[in-house]
Amino acid sequence: MQTPDDTQAELERLRAENERLKAKTRRGVYLKVSEKGGVSLYGMGRFPITLYVEQWEKILDMSDEIRSFLAEHADSLKRKGPE
Repeated sequence: MQTPDDTQAELERLRAENERLKAKTRRGVYLKVSEKGGVSLYGMGRFPITLYVEQWEKILDMSDEIRSFLAEHADSLKRKGPE
């Protein structure tokens, strides 16, 4: 049988643990190796973006082209609010 003090201590412990877990989910954009050996980018949306190394390299090689495209089409592109 738990005393009220034990119950309160357990509640505080669970609240602290909950805050630690929430802080982990707010860590921003990060990378992980997927189960199948791809590279997953987390934090850009609800689901990760997972590509194999060659695909990431191809995109990275296009970075100047992507930036130019974004600049040329800036007036017709929408931006998502701050995250």
